[in-house]
Amino acid sequence: MTLTGLPSLGISKPMNQTPVVTVPANDVPKALDALTLALRGELTVFITEREINGEKVIVEDLPESATNTALIIESSGSTGKPKRIHLSADALIASAKSTAEYFGHSGQWLLALPINYVAGAMVLVRSILGESKPVVMNTGVSFTPEAFSLSTQLMNSEHKFTSVVPTQLNRLKQLAQIDSFVLGNLRKFEAILVGGQAVSDEVVDYFLNEKVNIVNTYGMAETAGGCVYNGYALGGVSLRINESGTIGIATASLANGVADDTGYFNTNDVGLLEDDWLRVLGRADRVINSGGLKIALDEIEAVAATIPGVVEIAATSVASPEWGERVGIVYVGSPEVADYMAGAVFEKLGVASKPIRVLRVDRIPKLANGKNDLLAIQRIFS
Repeated sequence: MTLTGLPSLGISKPMNQTPVVTVPANDVPKALDALTLALRGELTVFITEREINGEKVIVEDLPESATNTALIIESSGSTGKPKRIHLSADALIASAKSTAEYFGHSGQWLLALPINYVAGAMVLVRSILGESKPVVMNTGVSFTPEAFSLSTQLMNSEHKFTSVVPTQLNRLKQLAQIDSFVLGNLRKFEAILVGGQAVSDEVVDYFLNEKVNIVNTYGMAETAGGCVYNGYALGGVSLRINESGTIGIATASLANGVADDTGYFNTNDVGLLEDDWLRVLGRADRVINSGGLKIALDEIEAVAATIPGVVEIAATSVASPEWGERVGIVYVGSPEVADYMAGAVFEKLGVASKPIRVLRVDRIPKLANGKNDLLAIQRIFS
């Protein structure tokens, strides 16, 4: 089942009704088998959260069968209740094919993300279609760069790939700066895809200077994962900026029922498109109004994260009687850097962006997929 031989999957009845089966996130072999059948049009897969001590996860409101659906995946739920997204076999194949075409070939993948979210699930889909066995990390325990580096040693393909979130990339950078063995293992990857939320330019620049190929991706469950790499749309993907300033995406990898009458999925992300290069400013609900000025919280995080001594950071909206909304920051790192962060944001982004509260915490609240829990972060300032 190579990417050049996709018809061998035998998807002859894309509109048929198929039974829905559940697979726990910690059973990767079973997920690979189930997704292989799903790509052939024989069943629909829903990957649940991890089973603990063999106790089956209870899933509510899951249909017994689905039409034209290979995978039901949940959105991250970073700002509310997760949505269930239905992806067809054709959409999954289109997404995997566009990634392989971007690099010129398929390869072996290191799985470092939970498979009950789209980034992890697509690692399995790409592996199936590329006929390559993925190396699997234990995503049920806290990510460590040491474990990641050791897992890299188990890969045997000439073309090595992985997908991570910014938090993982930050931790890899911290160890790579002092451990040449880790840095050497990172250089073995043809590409390390990073997505899910904004990543610091400083972190990306460090790795690129060290000859580690970081590919900044943009996408979501509704697009079967990343469809924009390093700011440019993958093959077969069209982008537009709507009148509201939000990003519209048209692609063969769109989920069922998400496109409007023109064939575009209208995201909740604000962006700019210049000479076919997309700059993602952040979610529309992550752009606050401070004194009449629009402030992108993702931009604030990117600036503050460049300050030495900052390990992790998250920005949120804080109510202000005078300004309407102001910026609050929580971070993990050295206690003495708070003023430096506020000063850097003020200098680069202006007075309206300057945080009025900076709190040091032991850990940033996270979701199971590694993304920041935006609702929990906002509650810290309540």
